[in-house]
Amino acid sequence: MNNFSFLILLMVMTGLFSACGPKTSPVTHQSIAVEAPFDMPEITVPDFSACVRLDITEFGARANDLEATTAAIAQAMEQASAAGGGVVVVPAGEWPTKAIHFRSHVNLHLEADAVLLFSGQPEHYLPSVHTTWEGMECYNYSPLIYAYECENVAITGSGKLKAEMAVWEQWFPRPEPHMAALKELYHMAAQGVPVEERQMVGNDANLRPHFIQFNRCKNVLLEDVSIENSPFWVIHPYLSSDVVIRGVHVLAHGHNNDGVDPEMSQNMLIEDCVFDQGDDAIAVKSGRNQDAWRLNTPTKNLVVRNCLIKNGHQLLAIGSELSGGVENVFMDNCIVEEGAKMFHLVFIKTNERRGGYVKNIFVHNVKAGDIRDGVLGIETDVLYQWRDLVPTYERRLTTISDVVLTNIQIGDVQFVSRILGEEEMPVKDIRLENVTYGALSQEAHIHKNVEGFEAL
Repeated sequence: MNNFSFLILLMVMTGLFSACGPKTSPVTHQSIAVEAPFDMPEITVPDFSACVRLDITEFGARANDLEATTAAIAQAMEQASAAGGGVVVVPAGEWPTKAIHFRSHVNLHLEADAVLLFSGQPEHYLPSVHTTWEGMECYNYSPLIYAYECENVAITGSGKLKAEMAVWEQWFPRPEPHMAALKELYHMAAQGVPVEERQMVGNDANLRPHFIQFNRCKNVLLEDVSIENSPFWVIHPYLSSDVVIRGVHVLAHGHNNDGVDPEMSQNMLIEDCVFDQGDDAIAVKSGRNQDAWRLNTPTKNLVVRNCLIKNGHQLLAIGSELSGGVENVFMDNCIVEEGAKMFHLVFIKTNERRGGYVKNIFVHNVKAGDIRDGVLGIETDVLYQWRDLVPTYERRLTTISDVVLTNIQIGDVQFVSRILGEEEMPVKDIRLENVTYGALSQEAHIHKNVEGFEAL
């Protein structure tokens, strides 16, 4: 082989090695330091400012064309991920789509006046995916936006995500086939049936999908978008870490429309959001019963600050799916508008089947109008329809301790605190400081099995 031939061969081999070897991703990261009354790690989120921008119209998206737009979004995401990082741009206009499945290193960006309109046809969220229903893992309809085992993902921009609701609204009631499916899922989870065998689509089970689920993801940013309507829970970070939800507006008054449900997720910041929904604003979860004991991952290190709540059952709910444990939650500087139809500011709920624990819950600087029930509720026998529907496979009580509420200004209430603990496992170390309220229709503090309560 002469020198020229050797040089050509070397160049080819080097080119092949470079093509097959690792590429440097254009996605960078931002670390966010968050103050809290516990050791709060910095949160890492992706920065796509150096990434290529891919307009969905360049991939064939057309207004009023469901198939073309769905395919275009998928193709743009594929190309963005293959490039090591990219921004998939949705321009102004209304764009109908089926389910969106994220890839790693992708930012879905909705420009001003852009609307992604999600089909209301259940068949457009098949095949089924690995997801959850109220703390139990299963295969069900895909969430409208679904990210599974992804890293560096974001949804940003001032546009809107909107769900068509005609069919989902028909699924809001819980008729016998639906309840039968829930019973079946409960038994499968309790008996350790593999998740892939828990197929919940069909037979009129009608288990509605989440709107947005980040499932087993890392480095997640959801910023500035508006979300209107939802079949089920609106935003569901599940088994995820390093999640920031910032400047998001939620308007969803359907059944089970919690605003954000952090579940078995860690290192999260929710800030500067507006919540106007038909259920809890922030509903902290950590799985149900045997499934959560198997996954063994608490929800931990969550900060919620500077949020406005226009409607909702609870400002902060914890449970009843809390079997993996909940610790280190800090809510600060939030406002609940007068007329929000709220039940409690803070409600911690569990039952004899859950196990798990709740500790280090801090709520500071909250203003609210009249509340139907009270400032703080803690109940340990909340079973809803499950009390007589299914049996207790294994009895495990929940330890609850170290809950602190300070600088709370609120309107009329029935009570300030109602804490109903278990005789064999009392609720411990609860402190209310500088809590002011209007008219009181019952006793200020209604307690059973509580140790270490202070009202200062």
